[in-house]
Amino acid sequence: MIKILISGCLLGEKVWYDGEKITLNSSIINQWQQEGRLISFCPEVAGGLPVPRLPSEIQSGDGRDVLTGKARIVDSNRVEVTDYFIRGARSVVRILETNLIKMAVLKSLSPACSKIYIYDGSFSNKIKPGAGILASFLNDYHLKLFDENELESACQYLQKLESDR
Repeated sequence: MIKILISGCLLGEKVWYDGEKITLNSSIINQWQQEGRLISFCPEVAGGLPVPRLPSEIQSGDGRDVLTGKARIVDSNRVEVTDYFIRGARSVVRILETNLIKMAVLKSLSPACSKIYIYDGSFSNKIKPGAGILASFLNDYHLKLFDENELESACQYLQKLESDR
């Protein structure tokens, strides 16, 4: 069975930076849960950051730049937390090696998970084009990435994968 990596916060796990629970009511997610397809993952917690924690943003680049040492991630007190994010993103390899994962559903605007846009690093709620560190890392493994606003497309992609098997 094809499995789907999903940001833990999207399943209501209290891993979001402020410790609050995100509620994503989706019949698609519910179906995938019932089928046993979902593998929950939070790179920030996997990397050793606590819950709650201060919000973090990527400065001077995006997730790819963080992975190549050209950018860094800081919390809102300007304390660097880059190593936690890198450690968390890299820890997903164990999950990928032990499961048939071809796609991921990730949290938008997250410095770890976002696939298209991230906050600009100024902590002023401004966004810029760019992927988070986990999304950048997963691109190297050729996973198809979706965010919580693209569940219909994700469902269609899964159906195509299943029919091609």
